[in-house]
Amino acid sequence: MSNSPFLDRPGAVDGAGRDAGVPAHYGNPMAEQRTLADGTAVVDLSNRAVLTITGPDRLTWIDSLTSQSVARLSPGESSETLLLDPTGRLEYAVRLLDDGVTLWLLLESAEAPGLLAWLDRMRFMLRVELADRSADFATIGTLGSPVIAAAVPSGVPLVWHDPWTAVTPGGHQYAVIDRHPGADWTYSEILVPREALAGLAALPAGGLLALEALRIAAWRPRFATEADDKTIPHELDWLRSAVHLSKGCYRGQETVAKVHNLGHPPRRLVMLHLDGSESVLPQPGDEVVDGEKVVGAITSSARHFELGPIALAVVKRTTDPLATLTVRAADGIVAAAQEIVVPPGAGAEAHVPRLPRLGAVKR
Repeated sequence: MSNSPFLDRPGAVDGAGRDAGVPAHYGNPMAEQRTLADGTAVVDLSNRAVLTITGPDRLTWIDSLTSQSVARLSPGESSETLLLDPTGRLEYAVRLLDDGVTLWLLLESAEAPGLLAWLDRMRFMLRVELADRSADFATIGTLGSPVIAAAVPSGVPLVWHDPWTAVTPGGHQYAVIDRHPGADWTYSEILVPREALAGLAALPAGGLLALEALRIAAWRPRFATEADDKTIPHELDWLRSAVHLSKGCYRGQETVAKVHNLGHPPRRLVMLHLDGSESVLPQPGDEVVDGEKVVGAITSSARHFELGPIALAVVKRTTDPLATLTVRAADGIVAAAQEIVVPPGAGAEAHVPRLPRLGAVKR
């Protein structure tokens, strides 16, 4: 895919790494956050991938392979699902939208070739056809009502609404809070014909830095940033929107059920409010420290237009939730106050009483 026409706008600065090819910002990320937050701007995500599955078995097939219940997904209904390995670790996170004819899969470009190849190997004799449609369709994000015309190849507008706003049926939230910040995350992604991008580039827009700041404030995990090769969904509170706990068998289900009902996730997601007095913003991978002990790492960070410098981090479950942590950034040490997303006691929902160890002395 070629660079987006949004990069031709005055002040546009290209993103880096996985976010290259679309604007990181247009010169004023704080102001861009405000326009995104109030729903009056869009964000260019045209470097993201778009895969499709057609055929009468498409929904039941994906339902059998992944964590969410999507076998009865209605035309126009949005969902998200996780593909896990046999031990329950995350391999892919996919946003799903069905239009009655085609199941649309939205994900990061770097993840698309691997997922497409794996799905192709799993087709067997099922009536499904796979395609990469990234060259034909581009993704535009917004936190407001769609202000642009979505593609309508089969009579249903291709608009994916993020289910993170509430706990989905069959899901479970570990966060203990009266009002989850995700309730205000009115985010959606709109698919448009790629040739229409040039005509949309004049719309009010925010860059990826602005979107990331709002996402972090909503505690919304992103596979490309929050997940690593050891991540299980419980650690990121992703049972909230991407896992159905009572659906049929799928790869990794045993770990999902065992940790949720009997155990605890070994790590947990926190949001960190960072000391901004030294104007140091930690970067992904920077160590999070409790005293002298390394307890985790930053996964995402941003300067929020209201909250100041914030970050998401994954830390050990046993990290004291009341401790003021520090982050070892390249330019200095930054104090960090925790806002608990996944509490240390998450899991063990079956409340099975512990039996005394054989031979233990009663005191």
